[in-house]
Amino acid sequence: MSKKIEIDSIDRKILNILMQNANTSYVDIAKRIHVSPGTVHVRMKRLLRLGIAKNAFLNVDYAKLGYDICAFLGVHLEKNSMYIDVIKALQKIPEVTNAHYTTGVYSIFVQVICKDTEHLRQVLYEKIQNIEGIQRTETFISLDESIHRPLEILEEEDL
Repeated sequence: MSKKIEIDSIDRKILNILMQNANTSYVDIAKRIHVSPGTVHVRMKRLLRLGIAKNAFLNVDYAKLGYDICAFLGVHLEKNSMYIDVIKALQKIPEVTNAHYTTGVYSIFVQVICKDTEHLRQVLYEKIQNIEGIQRTETFISLDESIHRPLEILEEEDL
């Protein structure tokens, strides 16, 4: 677990704006929060250095590109000590877009994006289930993503 890093209201405002639209220019951010563009630049460099802000991602509608299946896999490991090796193997599979080490029934919860059910079957049987350390998987196909949003970074007193 990471140590909490303190940030102020200006940092929060910058993060919230960029999480809504990573294309927002520093000049536009500066105008909205009433600081100079240089301040936004310096603050963002600091947030990146501290590891609070990591990368900017483009949110793509995969279905419009022919990737119609989003599935979640509950992964059971033979031994939890195999977690790191399994994650390294999962990282090599392009269809794996997310993986979380979890508590509860599954050791790992994985998201995969595939073109169709045949593609999903190939990913499951030819790639994922052949990884040493994976005992079995349980698949959940998403019918619709109803909510997809960044977390608003609140002020301490608003919590």
